[in-house]
Amino acid sequence: MLINTIKPAEGSKKARRRVGRGIGSGLGKTAGRGHKGQKSRAGGYHKVGFEGGQMPLQRRLPKRGFKSAQLKYNGEITLSDLQLLDVAEVDLLTLKAAGLVRELVRHVKVIKTGELSRAVVLKGIGATASAKVAIEAAGGSVDTPAAA
Repeated sequence: MLINTIKPAEGSKKARRRVGRGIGSGLGKTAGRGHKGQKSRAGGYHKVGFEGGQMPLQRRLPKRGFKSAQLKYNGEITLSDLQLLDVAEVDLLTLKAAGLVRELVRHVKVIKTGELSRAVVLKGIGATASAKVAIEAAGGSVDTPAAA
């Protein structure tokens, strides 16, 4: 096999559509653009959602909801995550090092999902009421973080 003889597989490359090349091609005259109008002309353009001057749907519908920009700084972990973590004292840096929370996270809360059978001490990490009960039942403790 020579490099100058290599060809793509039969049927894998399709010729591009050549428009405006005569009546016999099936795409002559208007070249698939139809008759008149903005879209038939060179440089014809309208922005996404434009409805010909009619008030667009995204402006007719009411605005709803709110998503706080602070959400990216909050993280949560489960009791089963704590069970898998092989450290007795857990803080924010430990969780980041283990890859359980993102680097941006500043506030972490433990939620009661899964089981915890060993004693874990939480430093500067919050916990839901039921998660706190489960941690204390396993022999651990929760050192609540300072209010921000």
